[in-house]
Formats: sequence, structure tokens, C-alpha cells
Amino acid sequence: MLKLGGGNVEVRFFPPHSRATVYRITDQVNRIPPLRRKEAFLAKGHEIPKGFAVYLALRRNADVLNGVPVKTKTAILPDDYGYLADGDVIRISPEKGTVRVLYRRNSVHNSFLLTERCNHYCLMCSQPPKDIDDSWIVDDILAVIPLIDTATAEIGFTGGEPTLLGQEFIRILMTAKNYLPSTSIHILSNGRRFADLAFARQYADIGHHDMMVGIPLYSDLSTIHDYVVQADGAYDETIRGILNLKRLQQKVELRVVIHQQTFKRLPQLAEFIVRNLTFVDHVALMGLEITGFTRANLDKLWIDPTDYMPELLAAARHLADHRLHVSIYNHQLCLLDQRLWSFARKSISDWKNEYMPECESCTKQDQCGGFFSSAHLRYSDHITPFLGPPFDTYTGS
Repeated sequence: MLKLGGGNVEVRFFPPHSRATVYRITDQVNRIPPLRRKEAFLAKGHEIPKGFAVYLALRRNADVLNGVPVKTKTAILPDDYGYLADGDVIRISPEKGTVRVLYRRNSVHNSFLLTERCNHYCLMCSQPPKDIDDSWIVDDILAVIPLIDTATAEIGFTGGEPTLLGQEFIRILMTAKNYLPSTSIHILSNGRRFADLAFARQYADIGHHDMMVGIPLYSDLSTIHDYVVQADGAYDETIRGILNLKRLQQKVELRVVIHQQTFKRLPQLAEFIVRNLTFVDHVALMGLEITGFTRANLDKLWIDPTDYMPELLAAARHLADHRLHVSIYNHQLCLLDQRLWSFARKSISDWKNEYMPECESCTKQDQCGGFFSSAHLRYSDHITPFLGPPFDTYTGS
């Protein structure tokens, strides 16, 4: 698991009360002066070019900064950040002595939290909401977007509930479109704000070439969905939001987290989708992440994946039989019915993707979705390593 943020950053020569600042990292000594003034130079050797906004080094080789001009801004980072590379983007908070990695150019899992506020209180929320003023995050995101490599395939926006930002949410998406015209955007939202057709039109009018909203739908019954998200009336607004987005020809993904409260009616939910929402672009059937509120509600949520395999198989095959694009996220191959292997995806972000001790001898790790790092708290008793030769993804019936 990669460390993406924390303290123990030794900063020098920053003005008193300096605000947190976003920098793109470079280790290239030949950057042109206009770029240097906005960048952090990551010193790896003793060649220290002049003119960068700040100079960085890892604690284990901090002596490379001896050649930095006197009274130049420097930051010595803990060795945990040894993975940082050219093109990554970080935020340094001098007063607190902290750093946060916001973007990694070599990762395919770059996601930005837009707010911690939310109008849901989901039983299994991995990012528990906070009723706070965190509008400063918008400024950070608007500063980061122009620094992102334009070759980045996809970025994600999440929360909290991003649409609570209203016009600032639209502004962020417009900025991403303008600076990253070839980059796909994936948004995690509960979908309720899109029940307002005027807002849905504003979203559609952005005119992005590849933008999708991932919206949770936990049951065919409103009572179950509203219980899971702990918000009365949420189901009706979510459905209306989905319908409005598709009316405006926008891409929509349905996301179903499988746990004790949702697994029994997976086949009925699949039938509901087939009959009423067959025009959605993707359906993701997802395993549980044991973090956030999930830990507090584990007795209401945990079920061994092997125990819901019949329902998962029925739902996935029914959706696929009706030509919906189906994926299974956050599951281990050894637990899945072989008829589901073709739907399995390696979906867990690289910075929190791990494998258990039982997996050490498995020959299929490169094909398996693995575990969230938090899964050490609870995972299936049926993890069984594959010991034979590699196999092709199962595509049979």
C-alpha cells in the first residue's frame, strides 16, 4: 500500500504562514524558466538547476540539497515517497509540515475527492461524510488540472457527493475538458441532483467526449435502497436522475455493492434493470471495502462471497444475456464461479491493492482482482491459491 499523504516533512525557507501550494514534480534539469517557476525539482543527484519554485529530496539522500542556493525553498520528504516521479503532482502544507500526493502520472487510478459533504449516510460508506466547509478543495482541483499530463487516459472525481458543489462542479468539469481534451472522466455520484433536469442539462452541455457518471443502485425496491443509503426518498430521485441523464444521451454506469442487505435481491435487481434501464452503459457488481462506516456496521454487512455466488451468477448472466456491459469488481478469482471469470476486472486502485498470505503461491495473481488493504480485518475463509499453469479467462457458459 502506497502512502499518499502525511506529516514529517521538513520545510525550509518558506515565508511564515505560507498557504498550502500545489506543485508538479520534475527531475528534468533542462526545463524552460517559465515552467521552473511553477514546479518542484526532485533532486536525485548533485546537479541542481536554478529557478525552480521549490526543491525536494528524500530523507535518505537529503545531502543532495547542499547545492541549492541559500534561502531557497526546500522540502525533505519521508522515504515513503520514494515512488514519486517526473510529472506527479503534490500539495505541500508548510505550516503543518505535510505533503499530499494528488496525481501520479504513471498510475491508471487517479481520482480526486471534490468534497467530503454528502446527502447520503450509506451503511458501507468508505469516505464517511462531514458537514464542513471544504470549498478550498475546489481551488486545489482547479490548480491541479492544468498540471496533469495530457496523455492521461482517465481521471475520476468523487466525494462525498460531488454534485453538491453545484456550479463549481460544472466549472471543474469544464476545466478538465479544456486542459485534458483526450482524457476520459469518471464521476461517482448518487445521481440525485440530476433529477433536476435543468442541472442535468448543464452537465450535458459541457459536451465532453467521454464522461460517465457511476451511480449506485442497491435494489429494485425503494425501501432497501433508501435503508442502505440512509436517506428517505433517495431511490426515486436517483432513478429520475438516471432517466434525465440518459434522456440527454449521457453515459451512466450503475454500481451495486454486494453485502448482506443487497445480495438476496440481486436477480430481481437485474430483472428491473433489464426491463427499465437497459439503456445504461455499464453495470458494476462490486465487493465490499472494509473501511469507513463498513467497520462500524460489519455485522449488518459482511457475507462471505461464496455464500452469494448463486445470486451473483444469476444477476450477471441475466444482464449479459440482454446485452448489457457487465463487470465484477473487487472479487478474487478463486471465489468466483468459473462462469463469472469473463466479467472479473482488476478494479482496486493500485495504491491500496494487496494480496493475502494465502495468495503467495498463487500463479494467477496477475489476473486476480486482489484485496483492498483493509481486507485484513475480514475476508473469505475460502481463499485457495491456483497452483497450476496460467489459464485464459473463462469465456464458456
